[in-house]
Amino acid sequence: MLGARPRTLPAAVAPVLVGTAAAAGPSSLGWARGLSWWVALCALGVAVSVQVATNYANDYADGKRGTDDPGTRVGPPRLVGNGLATPREVKLATILAFAATAAFGLPLVVFVQPWLVVVGAAAMAAGWFYTGGPRPYGYAGLGEVFVFVFFGLVATTGSTYVQVLGVPWISWVAAVAVGSFATALLVVNNLRDIPGDTVSGKRTLAVRLGDRRTRAVYVVLLVLPFVLVPVVAGAGGRPLAALGLVGVVLARQPVIEVLGGARGPALIPVLAATARVQVVTCVLVAVGLFVGG
Repeated sequence: MLGARPRTLPAAVAPVLVGTAAAAGPSSLGWARGLSWWVALCALGVAVSVQVATNYANDYADGKRGTDDPGTRVGPPRLVGNGLATPREVKLATILAFAATAAFGLPLVVFVQPWLVVVGAAAMAAGWFYTGGPRPYGYAGLGEVFVFVFFGLVATTGSTYVQVLGVPWISWVAAVAVGSFATALLVVNNLRDIPGDTVSGKRTLAVRLGDRRTRAVYVVLLVLPFVLVPVVAGAGGRPLAALGLVGVVLARQPVIEVLGGARGPALIPVLAATARVQVVTCVLVAVGLFVGG
């Protein structure tokens, strides 16, 4: 459970909820059809299992490289880095989690659209090469791009597509909002780890931008979804989606903490608060989209 990092799983659940709700009822695609709940559950299984697999792969690769050295790390303990499990055990857990991803995705490939296998394979490859392989892109400052694309655009629009075999524009706008939240989680995580990552040679986006600019990026990512929610609600013809603006109340505190200069362990509660903002906002947007649809 520690290696699966349960607190990161809202980033996998949120896009599936929002993307599925965006598929409810009439859309700009010109038709209406009932939602298929087995399809939604398969999409959720794919998203959660690939998130868990990525977390295990990150633990395995960073532990092997020495990036998770307990002497420099300020975040939660890691399986390999803290000696809680052997690299072989964590690698096996990674393989099993990726196998679960394939198992959940197989019905979608067989009964919905065969070419979805390409999307699934790309997501799994991206999860592994984030910190794995000879040239991990997470060490080159591209981790945020992966999170925004796969846990924002792909997961949200993909959850819509498997329901209606198309992606209305409302799903794309919602996907940008969801992806911004997910990326904000990674940004504040990497902001906390700047000292340790600098020592270990892990050139994350936060290391490259520096402390002050990383804080600005975090604030932009946390504010952007609340700019887009009214667009989804108003122009999308589903005003109840504006319920998501309630999340602004929860977003205030983490923004204050980040702009106030919170560092190291003080950013751990900010990470949890950011996850709460994402969950509350996305659940309310999803409810509004579903009821409105």
